[in-house]
Amino acid sequence: MPDPNRHTALDIDTLLRRRRLLMVGGKGGVGKTTVASALALRAASLERRVLLVSTDPAHSLADAFDREIGDRETDLAANLTGLEIDPDSEVDAHLERVRAQMARFAGADQRPELERQLRLSRQSPGAQEAALLERTTTIIDQQDRFDLIVFDTAPTGHTLRLLSLPELMAAWSEGLLKQNRRTEQLGKVLGHLTPGRDLESPLGEPEDRELEGLDQRARALAAPLLERQRRFHRARRRLQDATDTGFVFVLTPERLPILETERAVASLGEARIPVAGMIINRVLPDEAEGAFFRARREREQRLMADIDQRLGALPRLTLPLLADDIQGGDALEAFAGRFSQPR
Repeated sequence: MPDPNRHTALDIDTLLRRRRLLMVGGKGGVGKTTVASALALRAASLERRVLLVSTDPAHSLADAFDREIGDRETDLAANLTGLEIDPDSEVDAHLERVRAQMARFAGADQRPELERQLRLSRQSPGAQEAALLERTTTIIDQQDRFDLIVFDTAPTGHTLRLLSLPELMAAWSEGLLKQNRRTEQLGKVLGHLTPGRDLESPLGEPEDRELEGLDQRARALAAPLLERQRRFHRARRRLQDATDTGFVFVLTPERLPILETERAVASLGEARIPVAGMIINRVLPDEAEGAFFRARREREQRLMADIDQRLGALPRLTLPLLADDIQGGDALEAFAGRFSQPR
């Protein structure tokens, strides 16, 4: 096996004590949810108040803990609360908020078209993702009750889009409102939501002065949209703050997870989002014997060398392949104990 002493060790306990937002990502099937659950349990054992959030519609978090969780905060252990976001419910709630807001400004003849557009939006590509992202930013923005939030999520599919959401929100707002651009005041609303007009920089936060010049009706329309933009800006700044946020990638010594992790790390680097390290999961234990395992170990050594070449700068923790599945609180706590016993 490659010598683990050549690499910077990922100090899990220090990471869990110092960060307030931890994103755990990786290709499907590498044990990402199991690792995220064990990290959350480990942090809770360190006397941190932890919220563990899953955006996986397959409810894999409930499978890991072998108990029902659902879309409500559920106590999983001392200092640990779990939450599984339901994408369908998020879409419905999101569109209902849009319907209530727009109905205040749409004429009677426009409401059937508004309802039709909302029905189409319910089934449109990206509807679940947009709703999940909004819920995610709300959770990030309201962290006061917890010392650490651990997200079991896919960084390339969700988090990178957070970086462009303030600008995308402006485009969405204009598309939704253009059929109702009946007055100069509503035109001003769209102008106030246009990137480059109201934002001094891509990372800046809109200021209250952006509502100047709008009458009461237009302010009522623009205010919640501007607040949504502000929330996305705050979430983006937190994601880029290495003292507050860290990404941990979970991968196995297999070709596809290695390549996907390499691409994701590069994308996050371009977006200036800090990557704290990686956990290489399911590495063959030294005691595995026989011709089959010898052949597998030789292949694994080549793949570990490939990880060194592609991702060698990242701190790492290596965890062994176990004889049985990890399911339930006791098994997860035992697995979490391995974080302080790096190979």
